[in-house]
Amino acid sequence: MKVMIRKNGAGVLSAYVAKKDLEEPIVSMEKPQMWGGSVTLANGWLLELPEMAAGTALPITVEARKTES
Repeated sequence: MKVMIRKNGAGVLSAYVAKKDLEEPIVSMEKPQMWGGSVTLANGWLLELPEMAAGTALPITVEARKTES
């Protein structure tokens, strides 16, 4: 699914899923740089993000996969 990852003015990362009209903060990350690992959203969803460079500019839309937590 297409997911937009962005950071707000306070530095909080969030994920927006347009097809679900859902925006949730990212509460934990498997890897410190986020990319190539899983992230957990505040609603409990676990998303696997693609491998990307650590300095990738935000906001960005990526193809993520929802997995069971």
